[in-house]
Amino acid sequence: MDSKRTSVPGALTGTGHPAPQPDFERSVSSADYQDVQAAILARAGESLIHPTLDRIRAVMDLLGEPQRNYRVIHLTGTNGKTSTARMVDALLRERRLRVGRYTSPHLVTMRERIVIDGEPISEEAFVATYRDVLPYVEMVDARGGVPMSFFEVLTAMAYAAFADAPVDVAVVEVGMGGRWDATNVVDADVAVVTPIAIDHTDYLPDTVDGIADEKGGIIKPGAVAVVAQQPVAAAEVLMRRAAEVGARVAREGLEFGVVHRDVALGGQQIALKGLRGGYDGVFLPLFGGHQASNAAVAVAAVEAFAAPGEGDEQLDPDLVRTALAGASSPGRMEVVRRSPTVLVDAAHNPAGMAATVDTVQEAFTFSRLVGVVSVMADKDVEGILEPLEPLLTEIVVTRNSSPRAMEVPELARIAEDIFGPDRVHTAPRLDDAIDAAVTLAESTGEFGGAGVLVTGSVVTAGDARHLMKGA
Repeated sequence: MDSKRTSVPGALTGTGHPAPQPDFERSVSSADYQDVQAAILARAGESLIHPTLDRIRAVMDLLGEPQRNYRVIHLTGTNGKTSTARMVDALLRERRLRVGRYTSPHLVTMRERIVIDGEPISEEAFVATYRDVLPYVEMVDARGGVPMSFFEVLTAMAYAAFADAPVDVAVVEVGMGGRWDATNVVDADVAVVTPIAIDHTDYLPDTVDGIADEKGGIIKPGAVAVVAQQPVAAAEVLMRRAAEVGARVAREGLEFGVVHRDVALGGQQIALKGLRGGYDGVFLPLFGGHQASNAAVAVAAVEAFAAPGEGDEQLDPDLVRTALAGASSPGRMEVVRRSPTVLVDAAHNPAGMAATVDTVQEAFTFSRLVGVVSVMADKDVEGILEPLEPLLTEIVVTRNSSPRAMEVPELARIAEDIFGPDRVHTAPRLDDAIDAAVTLAESTGEFGGAGVLVTGSVVTAGDARHLMKGA
């Protein structure tokens, strides 16, 4: 495989500093891991953005440019990034490649963000990587100005860990936006743009075309841009960016897409048109048309990565079927309990919640569905709640473990304006809210027709999974 390696782990950098090597012989305890997490969390949060790549570029230079040691598939978009990244990872590993995956935010443990060979790195590897990058992070911090953030440090750790593994390819999801995102110190072979919608307006533009301009910043010269179906304004911006940098474009609905899909037990049966050929008889154990589209985008991204020249053969259809049949996306329309059915979903903006509602209506037959909702205070709360109103019989509003969560009285007030006071209940804690929702769902005594949907943010989904599954 032709890689972009310009440095070798352990070689001297241009500044004379050795690139770090994790030393797993060191004694690492669970307390060490907790201390490292606390140190990272003490930095500025990942939602606090200073629009510059100067700090991450400086630390990458000190580390010997580890992100140049492997090829990259880079993903941005408003919704579907993590699910698509997981499917890209599965397809690449089915091709016997060693894959690193960097996604955010995490559901339960910070280690979920840095995945090698399909598994989060161990506590020992996490601590060792942090210890190795910390001296260089401190050197950048010491230059003055804004210290490196939580997300910048984790990004540096991921790129270093992937180089040390070493991986053949890294699947990298942006944290927010694209152009100024800390991940954007790579020149990816393939840039993926999942559906764009309005979100994070405190930090990003408040128009679809403005957001598309930011996200299009990951499309680099000579890359292949794999673009999911977009609003017209977003598509125009992305096409212009691709033309400006000389990137080739593959568009969902034109060069590739979903040909057919049927609801199936535990997911859906789909047929896809790829860039190189067709893939039918594919079982995807995920619910919703949006996940079928994510699968199509993932297949196109791996085709573009594997066969950049014209006229190359398609991927092995059996490989595609096997990889997608094993796909998972925790916290995305995930069934965590039966009788009554409890669904956990990480929808956290109006477009995402609309897709969640469509998926529930398509894939489930609830006669009574109770919602448990906690939303971040900086989100479009009305826009998130409104799609749920026709779907939910009643709603229990609560708060998740994030300090950014909207307080229960304020969320209840907004919910009452949408649902009416008689349908809104409150609970101070998520575990109490889930218990209350289960009781409400079962109150009619209907067998098999009642359910609970826990949603509103990624943190809400992660907290609920931990409560319900212990993971």
